[in-house]
Amino acid sequence: MQVTETLNEGLKRGYAIIVTAGELDAKVNEKLIEAQPEIEMKGFRKGKVPMALLRKQYGQRLLGEAMQDAIDGALNSHLETSGHRPAAQPQMKMTNEDWKEGDDVHVEVVYETLPDVPDVDFKKIKLERMVVKADEASVTEALENLAKTAQNFEDRKKGSKAKDGDQVVIDFVGKVDGEAFEGGSAEDYPLVLGSNSFIPGFEAGLVGVKAGDEKDVDVTFPENYGAENLAGKAAVFTCTVKAVKEPKAAEINDDLAKQFGAEDLAALKGQISERLEGEYTGAARAVAKRALLDALDKAAKFDLPASLVDAEASQIAHQLWHEENPDHHGHDHGAIETTDEHKKLAVRRVKLGLLLADVGQKADIKVTDAELTQAVMNQARQYPGQEREFFDFVQKNAQFRQQLQAPIFEDKVVDHIFAEAKVTEKEVDKDALQKAVEALDEE
Repeated sequence: MQVTETLNEGLKRGYAIIVTAGELDAKVNEKLIEAQPEIEMKGFRKGKVPMALLRKQYGQRLLGEAMQDAIDGALNSHLETSGHRPAAQPQMKMTNEDWKEGDDVHVEVVYETLPDVPDVDFKKIKLERMVVKADEASVTEALENLAKTAQNFEDRKKGSKAKDGDQVVIDFVGKVDGEAFEGGSAEDYPLVLGSNSFIPGFEAGLVGVKAGDEKDVDVTFPENYGAENLAGKAAVFTCTVKAVKEPKAAEINDDLAKQFGAEDLAALKGQISERLEGEYTGAARAVAKRALLDALDKAAKFDLPASLVDAEASQIAHQLWHEENPDHHGHDHGAIETTDEHKKLAVRRVKLGLLLADVGQKADIKVTDAELTQAVMNQARQYPGQEREFFDFVQKNAQFRQQLQAPIFEDKVVDHIFAEAKVTEKEVDKDALQKAVEALDEE
């Protein structure tokens, strides 16, 4: 094998590789020897077919496979010798297109190498982490919200009209073309107006009714309604209003606490305080992480593979296009052009991705089986009733497992850098933290 460098510009590398006819012939022989014990041929016992006959029978068929193996082997040998790590799949092209059996094979190989990432002195990075305590007002607000979710309904004053948020107790019969349909009737049904639990228009049609009223509500079933016999059909629901009730928040006391699994009100307050501070800590970490990544982006200077930047910019543009066109779910749209803004963001992402990967490798940071299993469990909760199918999918899909591992790995690397950086804590109120979190979305 002969390897001659033809390109060396920045991270770009090009090589002319020659696999000699002798090397190719040896590879074919190697494959024939490997297959010989299992080959049967008329007139010969299994495994005893002469090599010359095997070569005549199978040599031409094995030549293409041997050629690919030889080229791949030559490239792998070159990468091992050079120590290069291609940023993407190398581009390979056979240059002697008039090749015939017995000729050397000439191949042109072009790729970009991953850069050598310089070390960053994390001790020089200064960061501020916000700390927010759960104050009494926040705990009280959370308690009031819980009380609303545990609300009861009490009869309104006689003659009162129903409002959004009220509960009406009704009997109803639904008809299409004058005929009652299956599932369209009920008695003593408690319906909260504004809950959107019925088809569009039904609840709005009951706003303003009083106990004792009888009212026909005209609606049209959606075109995509689950029952095909009703989809898109006009219907009339004859409703008899038996009661109009207003919502009453539950009292904030020990009984409320017990509804939510706490021993008493003091214990519930403690749980709420702990949960709030956990949320604040997570939000503060996100703000500090952004500040850390900004600092790393400024501190690290190294060349980036153009192929990775272009691919990332294209992906960003594609993702943003779909966010701006949420009704277009397929990929049958035209070409999406990348802008300078997409390119700028891609440069940052690629740089930080390579930097964090390098830091993680040097620090021997790994995602444990337990951490990956927990991530899989968290994802599986999004598919109730289909957990087994999801687990099977994960087992068979290495790329998806890598997608689950990537954010875990990144967070562990970030924590590793936090431990070395100079991080000071600053106590602030939740409004200041909220503004900082909102600023993340604006950037």
